[in-house]
Amino acid sequence: MYFENEKSARLIFSDGTVFEGVLLGAKGTVFGEVVFNTSMTGYVETLTDASYFGQIVVQTFPLIGNYGVSFKDFQSSRPWLNGYIVKSCCNNPSNSNCDLALKEWLIQNNIVAIKGLDTRQITKKIRENGVLNGAITTQDFDSYDEIVNEAKNFKIKNAVQTVSTKKIEILNKEEGEDLTVCVLDFGVKKSIVKNLQKRFKKVILLPYNTKAEEIFKLDVDGIVLSNGPGDPKDNEEIIENLKEIQNLKKPIFGICLGHQLLAIANGAKTEKLKYGHRGANQPVIDLNDNKVYITSQNHGYYVLSSTLKKEVAKVYFSNLNDGSCEGIIYNKIPAFSVQFHPEAAAGPKDANFLFDEFLKLIKKTKKSLTKLTI
Repeated sequence: MYFENEKSARLIFSDGTVFEGVLLGAKGTVFGEVVFNTSMTGYVETLTDASYFGQIVVQTFPLIGNYGVSFKDFQSSRPWLNGYIVKSCCNNPSNSNCDLALKEWLIQNNIVAIKGLDTRQITKKIRENGVLNGAITTQDFDSYDEIVNEAKNFKIKNAVQTVSTKKIEILNKEEGEDLTVCVLDFGVKKSIVKNLQKRFKKVILLPYNTKAEEIFKLDVDGIVLSNGPGDPKDNEEIIENLKEIQNLKKPIFGICLGHQLLAIANGAKTEKLKYGHRGANQPVIDLNDNKVYITSQNHGYYVLSSTLKKEVAKVYFSNLNDGSCEGIIYNKIPAFSVQFHPEAAAGPKDANFLFDEFLKLIKKTKKSLTKLTI
């Protein structure tokens, strides 16, 4: 039961299903792809992860907001998702690092959110039917036909172009190896950049469409292809650009969307998962040594292992739940990529060693080049 002063809100799926709830954030009507995240913590990281651009996120954990919002946990400068759904929200968070209560922050950032829904039922619906489009609205309608039709026609557009940095940013640190890496920003999380800064003295953040010749002039030692939102196949310009970038023979580390885009650039294909992998408990196996890691993930598409040409690359990691491709090692270029998030913000730190593997690959490549020039 809700208090009389609480304003009603509704989640309306593109198949016409309606869930009644209570307004949590800003007022209005928003559309998006409805997805669920199974993490028990890390909702601030989820809310500020640019990979959720264009989506309405359902938190399966029943209580959200109990430690409030801490600005130091942000993964970007702002929230990018279209809407937010929780079972219940704590209005009086207990945390010495809390800057704002979640509800207050959602309103300040104009995020339409809803509480009081049966998030388990919604999650079951998505798992059974696959990802559906939907809308959250605080408005009253005689008929939801118009909203249903608009939800059916919703499509995430210009995702990477919207979330990427618009200018080159050079980040210098005293710690780390005297090496320079650049990050092609498709929607990079701050924790990825922080992990790179721990290992490299210079990290250069680049707009998504930076050309190979511009990267060559920067004389970097390695290239990171970041995470990001949307369907990888929508990024034809980036894919063509990556074909040129990999010809620079610089070590490449792809993460999430970066993993998918590099695979497509090398002739592989991607498909949409039925309901995606979003949470901090996804098990993957390293096919080289059969070690299992628990990983943080956030993606709705995956690379089809069967489309990888044996002479080009091999599968590095595989998902233990559904067998999908979770990583690739390339044969003809110094590159590897993973579908999951080694920076794990939020999530387990099992795969953090991959940043060290990238550092080792850079050192190995530089050593090989030195031998060739002697």
